[in-house]
Amino acid sequence: MRATAKDLRLHSTELLNTVKRGEEVIITYHGKPCAKLIPIEEENEQSTVDDELFGIWKDNEQVKNIEDHITNIRKDRLYCSHSSQ
Repeated sequence: MRATAKDLRLHSTELLNTVKRGEEVIITYHGKPCAKLIPIEEENEQSTVDDELFGIWKDNEQVKNIEDHITNIRKDRLYCSHSSQ
């Protein structure tokens, strides 16, 4: 199916329903194809990351728990902004 950028703006729900039924939608802009809406496969919805640390954090020896690390980074900013009032 083809739809214009204006159709995408005005009829996004209908286009998403089309995709949910398994159809692909080509979005055109000024008559030329510029994007494709396609259904997501079920297995792509599940996270494939087994480790809590991934991406740039995966091999970082100094950071063992990303949640604790981010909390410590943000802690100083949160307390500093309140103490200057």
